[in-house]
Amino acid sequence: MDPMSSDIVKPKPEGLDKPYVGKIIKTMSKVNVVVYRWTGGLLGSKWRVGAAFPWGVPVLLLTTIGRKSGEPRTAPLLFIEDGSNVIVVGSQGGLPKDPLWYKNLVANPHCEVQIKRRKTKMVAHTANPEERARLWPKLVAHYADFASYETWTDRVIPVVILEPAA
Repeated sequence: MDPMSSDIVKPKPEGLDKPYVGKIIKTMSKVNVVVYRWTGGLLGSKWRVGAAFPWGVPVLLLTTIGRKSGEPRTAPLLFIEDGSNVIVVGSQGGLPKDPLWYKNLVANPHCEVQIKRRKTKMVAHTANPEERARLWPKLVAHYADFASYETWTDRVIPVVILEPAA
């Protein structure tokens, strides 16, 4: 199926660029992180919104180091596995700016990934054009709303490859 076909791509919701949308996402993410950690991923490890309803797609916790604060910052993200690598997407729901976790990884690629109770030290890099071309269709097949998000923003949505640290 063509990921850009009209049965997958949804029109951009009104008000997506409003300042409060980012605040809502940030608040929901903080709650998700607390619940995920508290339950070891029993709760909060499935995203069941949009194209993921009702079965859900897996969620991990990505901990980066804040590029300004130097403090750990954790974000819940959808992911796929690609061999020993973990792939995440800086879509931020199609908002116009890259997510802060992505900016943190650009400044310092060392991070930690938690999938349910398993924690792994990893190193990140932004997929080059060839890697992105290979991974993007897999990501859209995993969560079709990524195709919509891509049409809602003028930026190239970053695909990030997380590799186990040596």
